[in-house]
Amino acid sequence: MNRAFSRKKDKTWMHTPEALSKHYIPYNAKFLGSTEVEQPKGTEVVRDAVRKLKFARHIKKSEGQKIPKVELQISIYGVKILEPKTKEVQHNCQLHRISFCADDKTDKRIFTFICKDSESNKHLCYVFDSEKCAEEITLTIGQAFDLAYRKFLESGGKDVETRKQIAGLQKRIQDLETENMELKNKVQDLENQLRITQVSASPAGSVTPKSPSTDIFDMIPFSALSHQSSIPTRNGTQPPPVPSRSTEIKRDLFGAEPFDPFNCGAGDFPPDIQSKLDEMQRQRWRGSKWD
Repeated sequence: MNRAFSRKKDKTWMHTPEALSKHYIPYNAKFLGSTEVEQPKGTEVVRDAVRKLKFARHIKKSEGQKIPKVELQISIYGVKILEPKTKEVQHNCQLHRISFCADDKTDKRIFTFICKDSESNKHLCYVFDSEKCAEEITLTIGQAFDLAYRKFLESGGKDVETRKQIAGLQKRIQDLETENMELKNKVQDLENQLRITQVSASPAGSVTPKSPSTDIFDMIPFSALSHQSSIPTRNGTQPPPVPSRSTEIKRDLFGAEPFDPFNCGAGDFPPDIQSKLDEMQRQRWRGSKWD
């Protein structure tokens, strides 16, 4: 193993200072994982960590699991480990917490760095596999350290505290975004459950009961006692009042006057029947006269 960075004044770096101070340098690599180490630095420390993670990865590979790919974003503020497609931040290793960085001279694909975890305060060794860029990545991290140290000297130490505050705010924003996404998923699940419950409670083809004031044809039943004068006609005028009937006239079951053949007008019957009715009428008149 070899420590990849130093602060020599004649060091020739690979990137412009603006690229690391105002932006970041991206790299793609395979992430073997991270493991806790007892010391914050040391060649033997990272070597043991690499052996441990390689063995664990070999077991997972025999089970059919592939080494996950990640994207590294290196800047003077730290090293971010992201999922390549979704760009979700998996780890945010702040630069002032990184205590050691090295690439493996026996296996030029492997590079590592040790970072102190912000929550547990444990030292974790992160191990990566990059087929072509292992040494270049360690040199880029070394350049980020050099630029951050120069900025620290220029600001009199104030810039470190500012970076700490920014890093803390970034982590807080990341936690809130994760929490917000979880809440959205829960709300969506509740909406789906409510929709299923409503469909189950109201099966297709159910009929809403009608008001008891209407009949089976959804019409108001007829009532002889209803006030017709209160119902306007089509042109807005009130209908004429119903004439009162004499109580002396007898009516049958259907409200009609009894049939009287002698009250019918001429021409209502055929001639033969009409002549018989006329004869009956004359006899009736004679009988009433003699009475």
